[in-house]
Amino acid sequence: MKKILIADDHTVVREGLKRIVEESGTKKVTAEASNGHEVLEIIRKEIFDAVVLDISMPKMSGLDVLKQLKAEKTDIPILVLSMHPEDQYAVRVLKAGASGYLTKDSASDQLVTALDKIIEGGKYVSAELAEKLANDLTRDRSESRHQELSDREFQVLCKIGAGNSVTDIARTLKLSPKTVSTYRTRILEKLELRNSTEIIQYAVTHNLI
Repeated sequence: MKKILIADDHTVVREGLKRIVEESGTKKVTAEASNGHEVLEIIRKEIFDAVVLDISMPKMSGLDVLKQLKAEKTDIPILVLSMHPEDQYAVRVLKAGASGYLTKDSASDQLVTALDKIIEGGKYVSAELAEKLANDLTRDRSESRHQELSDREFQVLCKIGAGNSVTDIARTLKLSPKTVSTYRTRILEKLELRNSTEIIQYAVTHNLI
């Protein structure tokens, strides 16, 4: 029986994922976590065959958890589960060390298949994302300049694109407004944009919101 850790800050979501996982008959959810810090604490104490990790959690995001585990040379397969479209975070989490990426909308149909794949040592992405990645190989990189942003800059880009103010973003990301403004300036420079309105237009055009 394969041992699975599920990490999501919503109890109802964890229960739903647990039911899907255990209905396979070959896997058992032996631990649950509701924030990033708990994930690290549990993984440092127990052995799992795979982790289902929500990218948006309190105290420490799934992306930060991935980076920390990679820094600690932890080789446990991690499937990132997110409410965000694949265009937003899939490539970033795979580069950060995740073994797969799945949207929550697809979990009921693809979760077990994805876990089987990563437990066997493979990588899992949806057929739609695989096609997109293949298309990106032949596309002008200037069309996706946001891939060159740092993870934090990308977070700020998405939030500005969604219409959030600097103050709101600072509160959500637990940063100072000055720091967020600095990230905004870097985004404008790297994407060759002039103002927040153009950032919003860029985010919409590239399906980042």
